[in-house]
Amino acid sequence: MDVVLIAGFWLQGDSWSAVAPALREAGHTVHTPTLAGLHSVEEDRSEVTLASQTAEVIALLDALDPSRPVVLVGHSGGGAIIHGAVDARPNRVARAIYVDSGPTPDGVAINEQLESVGSDVPLPPWDEFSDTDLRDLDDDLQERVRTAAIPEPARVARDPQRLSDAARYGVPITLISCTFSRDEIAEAIAAGVPYFAEVPLMLSSSIIELPTGHWPQFTKPDELAAAILEAIGA
Repeated sequence: MDVVLIAGFWLQGDSWSAVAPALREAGHTVHTPTLAGLHSVEEDRSEVTLASQTAEVIALLDALDPSRPVVLVGHSGGGAIIHGAVDARPNRVARAIYVDSGPTPDGVAINEQLESVGSDVPLPPWDEFSDTDLRDLDDDLQERVRTAAIPEPARVARDPQRLSDAARYGVPITLISCTFSRDEIAEAIAAGVPYFAEVPLMLSSSIIELPTGHWPQFTKPDELAAAILEAIGA
């Protein structure tokens, strides 16, 4: 099986380096692309959009062997990107896995509130994140993440998601929830929170709780790999 891992904001493909080996050991072919705008601090991000990054993932799907099933995994903002790819290629995706994320609905932006500098959204200071977000992310890990962080293209954060194919609802999904519990997800769905509006529309959905901060690929990589394998086997 091909497993495509899409990193969240500010991160490159190598942010999955502690997670991918266990997936490969389980027999899967793992792809960890770094999307446009995130290759270097100096890169021009002015033309990078949510749609263009999503198109990169769609192109990767199209280039893979069509006889092999594909699982898409998106962390944080990467959840919106893989959901856009599911919408574009619902017949190519065996399962979509959202790591501390969700299937961002049509018309909803990932995060319009992030402060930008021109076409860049730098990683905010840690004190702007909640204690829950930072759980298990000790000083050394915080330094590691900040050192590796690349400014996010502003339009990826602010452009609204665009979806059009109801066939996406037939693709099984799994939420690996780290900073919110199963009960909190149920409450958010009942309250009509847009972030989770697509979840009850899916024909097959599951939740795996992995209590840690917002960056489990750094704080609990072994447990995250096990959760992804559990979801793949669901």
